[in-house]
Amino acid sequence: MTKSIISEKAKSAIGQSQPPITVEVSRREIQKYSLATQQSQQKYLDGDEAPPMFLFGLLRPLTPINELGPDGIARDASLPDLPLKRVMAGGTEMIWSRPIRPGDVLTATKTLSGMEEKQGKTGPLILLHYELDVVDADSCLVVKERSTRICR
Repeated sequence: MTKSIISEKAKSAIGQSQPPITVEVSRREIQKYSLATQQSQQKYLDGDEAPPMFLFGLLRPLTPINELGPDGIARDASLPDLPLKRVMAGGTEMIWSRPIRPGDVLTATKTLSGMEEKQGKTGPLILLHYELDVVDADSCLVVKERSTRICR
């Protein structure tokens, strides 16, 4: 059996959640996003409902430009300290309970749900599995996202 490159400290992050993020959705934000992403459905252009990918930008941290990485993205605080530093998207599944609408106050909680090591063609990989739960002001689930990040 080969020795794992994932430290026990990194493994201890499994099951830990980041501090929740709460945001209020405005009609104008939905309209701006819809125009910028060339949406064609009137409900999005009017800001009555947010397109599904709107959630990604909505939850991004507001980061000063001098604190962004060389790729233009803020450091992801949910990443444990791992020996493999190049991080890529590995896939996302979103399960919607209802659309996002203007006036919604949403709270998102991101949890590291799993970690595994694999051998790729060019070397070792570490797969990080996350769950993101987004609830409304009544604590009703709006969307559950399962995603994977690949470290190499």
